Amino acid sequence: MTTELPRTEEAEAPRRLGPYELGPRIGEGGMGIVYRAFMPDGRDCAIKVLRPHIAHDEGARARLRREVATLERVHHPNVAAVLDADVDGPSPYLVTEYVPGAPLDVVVAEQGPLPPEALARLGQGLYEALEAIHAVGIVHRDLKPGNVLMVGDDPVVIDFGIAQVSEDVRLTMTGMVMGTPGYLSPEVVEGGSVTEATDWWGWAATLSFAASGQPPFGRGPMSVVLDRVIRGRTQLVEVDPDLRPLLLAALHPDPAHRPGADVVLEALQAYAERRPVEEVLTRHVPSADHTTSRPTTPDQPWASDRTARTGAQEVVDPTVVQPVAHTRVQPVQRPPQPPPRGPQPGPYPLPPPNGSPYGPPHDPRLGPAQPGPTGGGASPAYPARPGDPRIGRPMRTGTLAALLLLFVAVSAVVPLLAWGVLALWSVLGRWVDRTMTGLVLRRHEAGPRGSDLPMMMLAAPWHLVGAVLGAGLSLLLPVAFAVVAAALTSYGLAMAGVVDIGIEHPVAIGVGSLLGALTTWWGPGGISLRRGSRTIVRAVLPAGVVTQVVVSLLSVGALGLGVWAALEGQDVSWWPNPGGEPPLVEFLGWTRLE
Repeated sequence: MTTELPRTEEAEAPRRLGPYELGPRIGEGGMGIVYRAFMPDGRDCAIKVLRPHIAHDEGARARLRREVATLERVHHPNVAAVLDADVDGPSPYLVTEYVPGAPLDVVVAEQGPLPPEALARLGQGLYEALEAIHAVGIVHRDLKPGNVLMVGDDPVVIDFGIAQVSEDVRLTMTGMVMGTPGYLSPEVVEGGSVTEATDWWGWAATLSFAASGQPPFGRGPMSVVLDRVIRGRTQLVEVDPDLRPLLLAALHPDPAHRPGADVVLEALQAYAERRPVEEVLTRHVPSADHTTSRPTTPDQPWASDRTARTGAQEVVDPTVVQPVAHTRVQPVQRPPQPPPRGPQPGPYPLPPPNGSPYGPPHDPRLGPAQPGPTGGGASPAYPARPGDPRIGRPMRTGTLAALLLLFVAVSAVVPLLAWGVLALWSVLGRWVDRTMTGLVLRRHEAGPRGSDLPMMMLAAPWHLVGAVLGAGLSLLLPVAFAVVAAALTSYGLAMAGVVDIGIEHPVAIGVGSLLGALTTWWGPGGISLRRGSRTIVRAVLPAGVVTQVVVSLLSVGALGLGVWAALEGQDVSWWPNPGGEPPLVEFLGWTRLE
């Protein structure tokens, strides 16, 4: 079974490119469509064609040119070979070897998680592929199940669409996360450089998927998944408990606490042999390059990070990987590999599965924006600065806490004014978050384009309408909760004999406003408010000495105002309501309770 192109795409795509005759579409990504094609001598190949509507973009051509230069430097049986390319023609394309295998995610979806022996073989094959890639100074950058084709039990790595040569200048605009959420290492999400450790992280995440059939950090919006990544909140419930300690260690958010790739491979072999993986983990400690591990000695400074000394005796922390003498992992015994592939006929058997003349079945779950079996779109490399502005940046909890304290203090004096400002802040925060989310998702799907900012401005009014509606609905529960909390506070203090105050006393209103604000922050729709608020605070009050002074002054002023209002003991002012009554009392004609 194959997925044919819609007629609109068929009309746009030529049926022949240079000497190659195009067959059916077998995949696509943000930048290009992938076809199965036929060489002049009748052999199969895969052609990635730049989308017509972006082929005129010189930046897109530069990224495809980069991909060609990348693939030409890698020659290994576990890496799909590049055969030809035309980057400068009217329809730029890249020709790669056609690999007659199904993507790993499709294999797992159809056959279930891999058994221990197959998982160890997968790990070994991907290990060797990454070693070959890294040997020529390249970082694949987007290793994931969809970019691993399974030919029998052996993996073949494909799609260098966002591969990065270590010494090259990066082409991506700043402010973007490029790659697949859940398979990017935390240090990259937080703005670190793309290194070999990025691929080893993706390797461990891919193994986790193969072992469980579920993404290692769950599903959901991109920002939610990336937040789990940087906090180390793995979703490994479906993983075999015997394997879980290894994956937890390999996916640790701190690179210093991850075992090296050789240790992971050795532990996988132990798992395949039904031996505890802890036997391997407790004999090694991570090294700086994340690919090998080394023993520790007492005079090494990083040895003390993993033990707590009491006199002359070391108290070992059982939750941290412990060292012993290093033993290099022995490669898993595998059948002889075919010679490196190039323009000569490929080494893979070509009998079509399931009676299809076009190779393995296309995964029906792959929508138009999903990467296909031989390379989802070529995407730019990760920038030197952080990506999505809301991910991996400081949470600014202290500044936000100071603003909350100020809100409570002002509400204890003029509650209508304080809640009015909170309503405006709720609208602004959601507006900023919706606008940024739209821009990030647009770039994530199709890459940076010159129309991004104009489109963001055109969409801003619509996002504002959504923000107003969202803020209005989300404030109903906090306001009701604040009123109830104020009444219960007044009643509770009176019943306990502490102090007899009315519901309009600053203490009662302050407690109600505090609980109402917390409900606004953590209640329904709060995630958009939290993201937008942090974005605003980071933009208006950048981290630094000046901000620390401002936050300190706000905190001291808020505390002083709150203490003064509580000690003064007079009822709050309902300004700017001209009647001087709480709005509900005046609106419903209720009689104030003395």
